Amino acid sequence: MKTFLRAFALLFCVASFAQTTVKGTVSDDSGMPLAGANIIVTGTSSGAMTDFDGNFTLSTSEIPPFTIQISSVGFETLSQQVSKNNQTLSITLKEGNALDEVVISASRTPERIFESPVTVERFGIKDIKTTPAVDFYGGLENMKGVDINQNSLTFRSVNTRGFATVSNTRFMQLVDGMDNSTPALNFPIGNLVGMIETDVQSVELLPGASSALYGANAFNGILFMTSKNPFDSEGISTNLKRGMTSQEASGDNAYTDFSIRMAHKFSDKFAAKVNFGWLQGHDWAATSEVDSNIAGGTRETNLSYNGINVYGDEYTGNINDVAQFLESIGAIPAGASALVPSVGVSRTGYNEEDLTNYNAESIKADWGLYFRPFEDDFEIAYVGKMGTGTTMFQGINRYTIKNFFQEQHKLEIKNDNFFVRGYMVADNAGDSYDMTFTGINVNRAWKDDNTWFGQYAGTYLGATLQGAPSEQAHAIARGAADTGRFLPGSPEFQSAFDQSVNDPDLLTGSKFQDESKYYHVDANYNFSHLIDFVDIQVGGSFREYNLNSGGTIYTDTPENGPISYSEFGLYSQLQKEVDLNEAMKLKLTGSVRYDKSEFFDGFISPRFSAGLTVNRNHNFRASVQTGFRNPTTQDLFIGLNSGQAFLVGSAPSNLDRYSGDYGVSVAGQGLLNILSGGQGAPSSITQTGRSAYENSYTLNSVQAFAASGGASPLEVANPDLATPEQVTSLEVGYRGKFENLIVDFSAYHSTYNDFLSTEVVIAPLYGNVSDGTPPGLPLPVSAIAIANGDFNAYSAYTNSRAVIKSYGAALGLSTKVYSDFDLSANYTYAHLDHDTEKYPDFNTNFNTPEHKFKASFGNPQLFKNFGFNIAYRYSVEYEWEASFGNGTIPEFQTVDAQINYAVPSLKSTFKAGANNLLGTEYFTMFGSGNIGSMYYLSWTINN
Repeated sequence: MKTFLRAFALLFCVASFAQTTVKGTVSDDSGMPLAGANIIVTGTSSGAMTDFDGNFTLSTSEIPPFTIQISSVGFETLSQQVSKNNQTLSITLKEGNALDEVVISASRTPERIFESPVTVERFGIKDIKTTPAVDFYGGLENMKGVDINQNSLTFRSVNTRGFATVSNTRFMQLVDGMDNSTPALNFPIGNLVGMIETDVQSVELLPGASSALYGANAFNGILFMTSKNPFDSEGISTNLKRGMTSQEASGDNAYTDFSIRMAHKFSDKFAAKVNFGWLQGHDWAATSEVDSNIAGGTRETNLSYNGINVYGDEYTGNINDVAQFLESIGAIPAGASALVPSVGVSRTGYNEEDLTNYNAESIKADWGLYFRPFEDDFEIAYVGKMGTGTTMFQGINRYTIKNFFQEQHKLEIKNDNFFVRGYMVADNAGDSYDMTFTGINVNRAWKDDNTWFGQYAGTYLGATLQGAPSEQAHAIARGAADTGRFLPGSPEFQSAFDQSVNDPDLLTGSKFQDESKYYHVDANYNFSHLIDFVDIQVGGSFREYNLNSGGTIYTDTPENGPISYSEFGLYSQLQKEVDLNEAMKLKLTGSVRYDKSEFFDGFISPRFSAGLTVNRNHNFRASVQTGFRNPTTQDLFIGLNSGQAFLVGSAPSNLDRYSGDYGVSVAGQGLLNILSGGQGAPSSITQTGRSAYENSYTLNSVQAFAASGGASPLEVANPDLATPEQVTSLEVGYRGKFENLIVDFSAYHSTYNDFLSTEVVIAPLYGNVSDGTPPGLPLPVSAIAIANGDFNAYSAYTNSRAVIKSYGAALGLSTKVYSDFDLSANYTYAHLDHDTEKYPDFNTNFNTPEHKFKASFGNPQLFKNFGFNIAYRYSVEYEWEASFGNGTIPEFQTVDAQINYAVPSLKSTFKAGANNLLGTEYFTMFGSGNIGSMYYLSWTINN
């Protein structure tokens, strides 16, 4: 019994001392408290984070003595020994530099950004607090080498090194390890379903090919957003922004952004957090009436006018064909059609502002449950995310994305050496609609195309017979055909609008319908704790897509059924550090990945890099990186009428899944009747998407054929079906510190083979493009079909026949001036090497300026608790290519600024800021609204 009591007493004593508590404060070398500093027990995952006043309380099962590590972004890491329980520490961190910050993305393992084997950029808590951008995601635009294509107030697309539209399928975005690309469209959707500002721990950006570690979608770069773990950062923090947007087209409108984070560590084993964010504002209105067909054209000067942000005028008919038909049925006198010119005339469209209210709203929430059963670095976590809202999206057309919904659910098991995670991403298009087809079908609800063009041609003929000149006759004809047209704001217009946006059949409606999803599993194991001579990592991933758009995006009509397919990948990386001498250290990294899609052969993508560190302050690096990109879900299975062309994916099974019946002209029916030996001719012909790939002419040759009156020869297109794209990128770089100056330079050269893009082709409704001219006819049958207007335009998904190259460089400089003022600047050069004259119909969508310059100047402590920051951006003029349209992005420059004041007694920071302070409106993508100015006040508590 005594033995038992002694044993019990011993256990009680051990238990009593098993919980060690350490308290303290962390401040900078000027005595200001540091919020958000990390305190970690060395060798464990036990830790804490300082609050707004720099205070922390750390509880751990470790028994003193042990060592804690204190770190904060922008400061040197410090180690401190804990010698007893209930010890109170006062810790001062010295300001460091960006090169000392730790990143994970470059090698899937923690390392100083200074020693990263490839170019990597980091945006941390300090950057978030000082950015003048209205939110942290907008602040990424000031990073070196980064482009942000602003599609909407709430939807921005990040890219590096060119080759991107808003639909950026070459760039990957991971939020806590989860790909947040939308299943329906297969590209990242900005921060619509991302993070609230007070939950962001860090953002890392890896430009260039990253397929060797991250797979097919990490082709042009990858963005990592990491949130705060509730084990390390607990409490309630909130952020409220109120302000206004100002744009010439839409005036001044209110802007509100509110977010709250709640996190609690219940014990050393369990922690949880919940985040909520709500944003509401008025979007940038797109009001361009510039004619996309003829430079300088207007509705009055161009009969086939097609305004950039005018919809419904895409539908064009040849009024001579109409007159011939009227003549054939006796509606006009015989021979009268000769008085009607053979010209295309477009219907009168509606301005974009008549078809949307420009409401911008984003509601997002996420939650996480974190379990550490052994009170060490082994963690099991469930994370859920959801987002809904209204925004604008520009693809082949302009869309109002209304009540869009996306959800993500992840289960992850990890420790310092491995992780296994699985997640699901699902979306619902809600009440979204295509504004182009809304305009077309509101017109048709009022008056069908045959009636409208018949009235136009008949009225034109009548006016001509009465002596009116052609220009006047056209004006009279349009006025007559438009009589009774539904006017915006009228009950008739609203009824037709409501009917269209709730009808997913593009022949009569414009509803954008989708409920697609994908499932993803990936895993990684790092053997560095088991093997000393080299760091080895292995990993892999699997993804399955389930497409379900009901035929509104893909060819998954009820008749064809849903579309499912999968892909997987395996990779390994070896990393070795070699101490050459006391002053020089060499780091060698090699990785290789194998990926396989069920539609294509497997692909191997290796990467090799070498980094030489000299005297700790200078690092030289070089790398050879390869990447590949599988054709996306759209490249493979899209089946969409854009109003201008039919988009048909190139999966072999997709070619016949897309089909339609198309009317044949009177002249065409006559020709087919002759060819049939007088057996008659059909008034319509069924054509499938296969015609785009197997019986088509190039757009450029058709335009030349039309301009020459048939004298110029037609060139066969017949593009190949899309196969995976490959890139090889050579990169060199240097990072160094010269006393107070930090230099970061990189240069790259990339060579693309089998470059994936689209090619517009023209497919005749009859005749074979490979046939010659038959006896008795002046041209091949297919060429006569083109001349008769009996053809369809298709956007085919294919690979470039040319090798495409791009190269560029980036230089970043940062320093301290006047003792404690931060000054930084960066310059980026990017150039495309592509023979556009030899391949005029192939769009690369390079879409990045050749030169851009950015700079910032600020001081987080101009005086006690007061700071400021100013950011400047400049871009030269460049050309934009995308399915919506091609055009010029004019040169622009913009200034953002903010001032902030901290009130420690309220645990609050107040900020006043302005974006585009100069007030000169600009745009970053052709067809989008002009970006005006934003002015805001923000109040952040306990962050």
